[in-house]
Amino acid sequence: MRTLVIIIAFVSTLTINAQSSKIDKSNSSFGLKGGYNLASVRNSEGNETDQREGFHVGFFGESSINNFLGLQIELTYSQQGYVIENSNFKLTQKIDYLNIPLMLKLYPTKTFYLEAGPQIGYAISHKENIDTFLGGSNSNFDPNSLDWGANVGLGFKSETGIVLGARFHHGLGKIYEETNEFNNVLQLSLGFIF
Repeated sequence: MRTLVIIIAFVSTLTINAQSSKIDKSNSSFGLKGGYNLASVRNSEGNETDQREGFHVGFFGESSINNFLGLQIELTYSQQGYVIENSNFKLTQKIDYLNIPLMLKLYPTKTFYLEAGPQIGYAISHKENIDTFLGGSNSNFDPNSLDWGANVGLGFKSETGIVLGARFHHGLGKIYEETNEFNNVLQLSLGFIF
């Protein structure tokens, strides 16, 4: 938990310093976003599980650096995890995170953007469901508290304040200490700027 607080403080300080020194405050915007998640887990060999469907919701703040670049920070709740299914059983791992992405946004046009940046996440809940031909069972195994990785995406921001986006998260932090498994998340978002 202490590590998460330090990282949040660092990212907040970086953003505030960038806003006060380089960014015109009149070009800052805030909004809400939410959407659909397709989450899975890959191992170090590149094998990937089936996907868990979920959602994400949160808020964001974006500041313009110039006419072509923006910096966006977010705080989002995200349902992640994975599914493994065969003829004998179905295993569903549900891991929910609070994520803080910091995205550098490139605007080739006024309304279309490309984005990339780091993300840290804090696991707030975890539940494992196992359904077999003998019945179901639940158990809780704690994942690593912190997750981190890199995001890439693209989107469209209308002049009326509606934002449509697609983003892929490539996890770089191990989900469990004793395994080499990492998060993959595809997000489709709808946002509204105030």
